[in-house]
Amino acid sequence: MKVEFPGLYAEKRGSRIRYVVRKEGDKTKKTTLAVAPGHPKFMEHYHAARAGVRLDAEPDGVAAIRGSVGWLVDLYIAEMDRAVAAEQMHPSTCHQRSTFLTWLRSEVGEYSLAMPQSQLILLRDKKADTPGAADNFIKAVRAMYDWGERRKHARSNPAAGIKKINQGTGAKPWTLDDLQAFRKRYPLGTMAHLALTLFMFTACRIGDVVNLGRKNEVKRDGAVWLDWQPEKKGSTRVQIPILPPLLKAIRAQSVVGPTYLLTEQGQPFSSKNSFGNKFADWTGKAGLEGLSSHGIRKAAGELLALNGASQYHIMAVHGHASAKTSEIYTQGADRARLADQAMQKLAGMDW
Repeated sequence: MKVEFPGLYAEKRGSRIRYVVRKEGDKTKKTTLAVAPGHPKFMEHYHAARAGVRLDAEPDGVAAIRGSVGWLVDLYIAEMDRAVAAEQMHPSTCHQRSTFLTWLRSEVGEYSLAMPQSQLILLRDKKADTPGAADNFIKAVRAMYDWGERRKHARSNPAAGIKKINQGTGAKPWTLDDLQAFRKRYPLGTMAHLALTLFMFTACRIGDVVNLGRKNEVKRDGAVWLDWQPEKKGSTRVQIPILPPLLKAIRAQSVVGPTYLLTEQGQPFSSKNSFGNKFADWTGKAGLEGLSSHGIRKAAGELLALNGASQYHIMAVHGHASAKTSEIYTQGADRARLADQAMQKLAGMDW
């Protein structure tokens, strides 16, 4: 194919041909193009080279206008796919961010990357009926722009400084009555009972509980421990003893598989979402609508605190990398203990 553009010429290197462009007004400045004639973005690369700027080739699937929101979304999703393949990002994180960012592209894909923060807030407010989703949308956009800034694709991050609109405390902690109601409905030997016991005596997240199994068991001084690396990025490795109630629940299962928790067909759950649906079904049948597995994790943290565990103890069990996260559980318990101690001092007063 014969191509004629000012300053453009072809060079043959072995069996390969590359295209070079001289800068307009300075023939000594030459730029090798990252794409060849016929590429959808050839003209964009050519004009940049005529200005003395070399554009890098972009991943397959990136077809949006360079410098637009859609362009950055395409680049970032391609990067996340690469990170998942390299086991540097969890697939669920990639899926959630991709969902939000694909919606962002559908709304303002042709906008410049330098869109005002007010525009982003308007988009967030479209999801205000589901505050958690609205905040996660901003979180995904913030992560994308942060990635783009580090690679000089974007000059600023419009999502920086946007506060959460979901100021709730998150999942509702289970009470002792809730735990007893669930155990009454699902006795020892049932998969539901094992699930509850795993959550209660490991305080692990749903994404970890579906993967725990005998492969995670280790012996220490004659006792059986669980050893696993939580899936959540930034979490520290968790190593805890299997207490008698949990060991009893594990050994009470008649079917043994690669994971503790198995479907009715005796197979591991395909995903945490699949197990989450099953757990929601169990809680509903036990009359515990509105309670989630994460609420058990919070209940475990609160019970640990009430029984004298420090925030550092809870860090070790929950896999928190920051004491500030575990402090949530100890603040209320510490205040209750201090109040009790203070009142005991008044008990001996001659009134």
